[in-house]
Amino acid sequence: MKKIIFFFVIVSYVTLQAANAQINELDKEKFFEDTSVVNATITTNMVNIDRRRNKEGAVFPASLQITLKDGTQINDSITIETRGHFRKGYCSLPPLKINFKYKKNSYTSPLKDLKLVNRCRGVETGDQYLLKEYLIYKIYNLITDMSFRVRLLHLNFIDNHHKKKPLEEYAFLMENIKWVAKRNDCKERKDDKMDPRKTNRLQMATVAIFEYMIGNTDWAVASGHNTKLIVPKIDSSKSPYVVPYDFDYSGLVGTDYAIPDPKLNISSVYERLYRGFPKTIEEINTVVDKFKSRKDSIYNLINHFDLLSPRSKKEMTAYLDDFFSLLNQPEKVKSTFIYNARTE
Repeated sequence: MKKIIFFFVIVSYVTLQAANAQINELDKEKFFEDTSVVNATITTNMVNIDRRRNKEGAVFPASLQITLKDGTQINDSITIETRGHFRKGYCSLPPLKINFKYKKNSYTSPLKDLKLVNRCRGVETGDQYLLKEYLIYKIYNLITDMSFRVRLLHLNFIDNHHKKKPLEEYAFLMENIKWVAKRNDCKERKDDKMDPRKTNRLQMATVAIFEYMIGNTDWAVASGHNTKLIVPKIDSSKSPYVVPYDFDYSGLVGTDYAIPDPKLNISSVYERLYRGFPKTIEEINTVVDKFKSRKDSIYNLINHFDLLSPRSKKEMTAYLDDFFSLLNQPEKVKSTFIYNARTE
């Protein structure tokens, strides 16, 4: 009888250890492949974050609670760090980065440190802006694997001193550029500034036409503004590939705070302007064909995203209609992407 009891005790212990090991091992690849919304709560000193919002790199201890699909709750210790520039003084929360490796061997520690893109202002409108930008990342994933993957969160911020009201919003995490590089047999180029004419020609054309599609001019490879560079592992002397990010200034999102650079001579972010340098018609057509082949997938992604309001879906698809109409007109393709390409 004692042997039987001992046997069941051992089996129970092994089963419990296996279950704990499974909970404690987050797979970062599967985390970003999963399209479900993560329910999460961050508890921290929100008063201190607000007070130090203009200090880049300020670090705040916090706790993170995540509810898994099976109902299991994970509680991890993390730190939050302020980052960025414009949104610090304008938005309800400053731009933030989460350090998940604050405590070794925690469930979320494999995520290391990631940018958190959160809502700027307002509730319904702010969430719709955020969800639109999230979808732009997902759209670019359909175009090329040399793109940042993102994971959507339904996030609650709770002040641990109860001096601020809880903040409920949608937000998303953006993967590290090192992971984008590894997935493409590349490595990150530490110097992220380069003459765009020296980057990989087809990938650069893909980036420039994508930015034109979404109506975004808030990027510059030469200064490393909202772009990262990766190079092939086997030969880092080869032309780098450009990986863009940060799309809240695009016409496809249409935020109320987005204003184009006056030097560009466009009246609003809804007005498209091609910012690519000259390419051959063969190169442009290769990239154009790729976009045309993804059109149905792009529209399906938008129209089947339940969190997006009917109005937002209509706005996004209507804005894209003009772009895809242009792609079906060879003379307009030449005029836009070749004759009106940048010269300096």
